[in-house]
Amino acid sequence: MSTKIQNFKDLIVWQKSVLLAEKVFHLTNTFPKSETFGLISQMRRSAVSIPSNIAEGSRRSTKKDFTQFLRMAHGSGAELETQLYLSKKISLGEIVRYNECDLLLEEVSKMLSSLISKLQTTN
Repeated sequence: MSTKIQNFKDLIVWQKSVLLAEKVFHLTNTFPKSETFGLISQMRRSAVSIPSNIAEGSRRSTKKDFTQFLRMAHGSGAELETQLYLSKKISLGEIVRYNECDLLLEEVSKMLSSLISKLQTTN
């Protein structure tokens, strides 16, 4: 893998994380308006942070920097996982949408872990 990614939009993990963010927006649209500045805002920020950090990291000049941004994206995924879990426990939203988000988040997390590992072994 070269040090610089030509276009982050070509990364499957970025594409899937954008799809995840879209699904989180659709899910949170079903939440009560009273959560606008609570879980809705936090979940959307966490979800958007994943592809944003992948994109920003891909434009950094070193593998070490890119890896650090991938770790931040992975951390945002853990935040989102917790927020999904909590909002599901208190019955905010539709279960089908949760299942879609959970499956996609799991896939994105695995992809991020794999990419981080590959970048660390090539340093």
